[in-house]
Amino acid sequence: MTQTELQDHEPVFQLKGSMLAITVLELARNNLESLDRQLAAKVAQAPNFFSNTPLVLALDKLPAGEGNVDLPGLMRICRHHGLRTLAIRASRIEDIAAAIAIDLPVLPPSGARERPLELEEKKPEKPPEPTIQPTRVITTPVRGGQQVYAQGGDLLVISSVSSGAELLADGNIHVYGPMRGRALAGIKGDRKARIFCQQLGAELLSIAGQYKVSEDLRRDPLWGSPVQVSLSGDVLNITRL
Repeated sequence: MTQTELQDHEPVFQLKGSMLAITVLELARNNLESLDRQLAAKVAQAPNFFSNTPLVLALDKLPAGEGNVDLPGLMRICRHHGLRTLAIRASRIEDIAAAIAIDLPVLPPSGARERPLELEEKKPEKPPEPTIQPTRVITTPVRGGQQVYAQGGDLLVISSVSSGAELLADGNIHVYGPMRGRALAGIKGDRKARIFCQQLGAELLSIAGQYKVSEDLRRDPLWGSPVQVSLSGDVLNITRL
């Protein structure tokens, strides 16, 4: 058995179906050659299954250290097999920047409403009822490389957030200290979520999938000030606390 055949025993991706009947291709490894071969094998099982199928490319589950994804190359491979990319799902700033550069919409990181996609149709499963969780409180500094997620509620950080750190919440995010990392509130689509911080120095801010990166934030007159961030239409509004 060749080295290539050995590598192909490890899946590069998993296909999932969403509630909106849009296929999600969730990458597990950044290996486009293996992805091409494995997609070809899927198409061989059901030749018409991927014909002009709308697709979301999910990059938010890639392991740390996988390196930058060749997004245009990835889209070309998907298009070759009949998958039409509508958007990406990402949390890494480099993936978001790559999508912005080619005017591709960016969705927030994954919720919990996807299921592995079978090539044979099955009866749809009833989604779980949403639950409200208490506010998650962090009292120590959030270091670079750390990710903190408040599932089903708000996130409260009573300390600083370093560059390279990431805060995620289904609800609001409060930071009572310098905010230098990434903050993504309302990640399951709550457009009423807000972000509050004592000192704006973030690499990226997001509410319900709408983003501003550091290049835009540094030009804001409230950079370095206490602010709150809200969503109006598709625009993030930054106002003084």
